[in-house]
Amino acid sequence: MEPNNDTGISEFLLLGFSEKPELQPLIFGLFLSMYLITVCGNLLLILAVSSDSHLHTPMYFFLANLSFADICFTSSTVPKMLWNIQTQSKVITFAGCITQMYFFLLFAGLDVLLLTVTAYDRFVAICQPPHYMVIMNPQLCGLLVLVSWIISVLHSLLESLMVSWLSFCTKVEIPHFFCELNQMIQLACSDNFLNNIVMYFAAMLLGGAPLAGVLYSYAKIVSSILGISSAQGKYKAFYTCASHLSVVSLFYFTSLGVYLSSSAPQSSHASAVASVMYAVVTPMLNPFIYSLRNKDIKTALMRFSGMTVLKGPIF
Repeated sequence: MEPNNDTGISEFLLLGFSEKPELQPLIFGLFLSMYLITVCGNLLLILAVSSDSHLHTPMYFFLANLSFADICFTSSTVPKMLWNIQTQSKVITFAGCITQMYFFLLFAGLDVLLLTVTAYDRFVAICQPPHYMVIMNPQLCGLLVLVSWIISVLHSLLESLMVSWLSFCTKVEIPHFFCELNQMIQLACSDNFLNNIVMYFAAMLLGGAPLAGVLYSYAKIVSSILGISSAQGKYKAFYTCASHLSVVSLFYFTSLGVYLSSSAPQSSHASAVASVMYAVVTPMLNPFIYSLRNKDIKTALMRFSGMTVLKGPIF
């Protein structure tokens, strides 16, 4: 379906973080390093989970899918920014902008839903341990991931199509390092009321509902942990959830920072900087959070790399 771009504008300009030439090499090196760490870290996590039969469980199945989503999430924005810096060009085509927005929304939504699914997995593991393997069977796990994909694809398709039908005037500068949905809607010179309604409704539905599910799951988990008599049992139960809780907190707090900064006046630069936290930094930190706090992951990574597994705690 061809976008209804009545003004004939065929390209936009991504302003990025700074127009100072002396800062471009620093920005390029910083984001290239973070991107390589993100891809390598999450890829190692996927390979470790897939190669170790001890990790073929629902929790690590969801973790591997989350790592794949993180790689694609970061890849939807950072490579284009690095290319623009390297070529000293800020141009992105209209079709390229819509495509970038589509994949960014897809994998951002997938991240949110997979974090929610993982919270449900931890809820069943802590609150209903005798029935865990019966409830979290391979069919249900596959169905939860499939539904997450379908919802994310439909949402990103709807938002991208609605933006593609907007008309854009002479101002085609995007004060961001990627084609961010809210920035695109505000740049339109045609009526964007419906776009704003859909965007905020989707944010509440795909952001608020999963967050409510995560909070409910952890409220039940905390209640169950407090009911455990032994201190060792409490520690073991909490330890299985600590990594996931850290990742959820990091993702939602940084995302909230983006929306708070975007609501302030003259906030384009602040919003771009805040977006780096959840679009680049969070996917980079996820594999480290899981691997450094998880003995099974550390052991699998050592086996995969051919290192000798030491007895006793590593960290």
